[in-house]
Amino acid sequence: MKTTIEKQPENVVKVDIEIPAKDAVNYYNNAAKRLAQYVNIPGFRKGKAPRNIVEQNIGEDRIKHEALENALPKIFSDVIKENDFDVVAQPYVESYDYKIGEDLKIVAKIELRPEVTLGEYKGLTIEVDEYKTPEDALQKSIDGLLEQHATTVVVTDRKTQATDTVVFDFEGFSNGEKIEHGDAKNYTLDLAHSSFIPGFAEQLVDRTLGEEFEINVTFPEEYHEKKLAGQPAVFKCKINEIKSKVLPELTDEFVQKIGPFKTVDDLKADIQKYLDTQKADIDRVNSEKAIFEKVTGDAKVDIQQSMIDREADQLVEEYKQKLAMQGFTWEQAVQAQGYDEIMKSLKEDAAVRVKNSLVIDKIAKEEKIVVSQAEFGAKLSELSRMYQIDANTLVKQLSQTPGVFNAISHQALNEKVTKFLADNNTVKLK
Repeated sequence: MKTTIEKQPENVVKVDIEIPAKDAVNYYNNAAKRLAQYVNIPGFRKGKAPRNIVEQNIGEDRIKHEALENALPKIFSDVIKENDFDVVAQPYVESYDYKIGEDLKIVAKIELRPEVTLGEYKGLTIEVDEYKTPEDALQKSIDGLLEQHATTVVVTDRKTQATDTVVFDFEGFSNGEKIEHGDAKNYTLDLAHSSFIPGFAEQLVDRTLGEEFEINVTFPEEYHEKKLAGQPAVFKCKINEIKSKVLPELTDEFVQKIGPFKTVDDLKADIQKYLDTQKADIDRVNSEKAIFEKVTGDAKVDIQQSMIDREADQLVEEYKQKLAMQGFTWEQAVQAQGYDEIMKSLKEDAAVRVKNSLVIDKIAKEEKIVVSQAEFGAKLSELSRMYQIDANTLVKQLSQTPGVFNAISHQALNEKVTKFLADNNTVKLK
């Protein structure tokens, strides 16, 4: 096999390949034998018809195509190995000249990994804003804990308050038309934590039991149902029940019921320990992020558009899955945000992800950082615990998705490189 290499723009090489006529004929004959096994030819058992008869029934072009389909993986593998190519996509054939008795000539394109030029990535000193735990964080944590263990009592002798829960009927109208799915009977709403249209819950305050009234609101401009976006609406309401929260007292007896605590001070110390750990984790993550952004920002790499486009396609699929989990569709997102705006954002993210990945791989290569089999197994065990699935079952499920093990391995490599950068650079919290 002879090859001629020609570098082209966008990190692509053009490869002219010449396969000796003898090998080309062997490819052709083997392909004819394989195809003969699947073709019914009168007068011959399957697989027993001579080559000329097979050619008459299915044609030379079909045989040549079959020959190339089977030969190309080995041919490309040899070319890549011989030239030490670092490929990022499947090579493809641009053209070929396949005449029986002559050398087989193939023109192929191979896309290579961009060359990364690293800046300084060790011995750096970087300033990072220190995370400050809010002064009221401890009290808010205690308040939240009391809220979790609150009880409710029915109120009949006063008007509704902003901290109440109300049970009410409502029926909505916009521009004189009844709003589809805009009504309910005995709906329960926590007024302090309402997800209704802005201004709705506030107008349920200072109402009496059994009172019938109207609420006037305006749907947000970005409301998901275009017909209602930015439109005024009227809701006819009736208060059926008023419930008030009763918080427990913060006593030693209370904390003994909710956890392994003997006194209120034990609970406060445990919460403070959590807040301190949270602060340390946030400072660590922010520091790692700042180091990585500095290193990737100083790295130089000419990324071809095709890599960004492939990554953007992957992000589109991830975005669709995320939308589905939230009860929306891709079509709804396009209608609300616009296709061009979505794709612009995703391609910007894709460009960042591709560069980050290339820089990680380059540092790993320079520093000989690899993911061992034990570390890969530990990563699978971590996923198994996270999703509460038996490890063997997880492996079987993941193996059904192409490329998922490479993705997990690269994630583990990402974590090792991130730790390497953290260990070899200095962060000053300010």
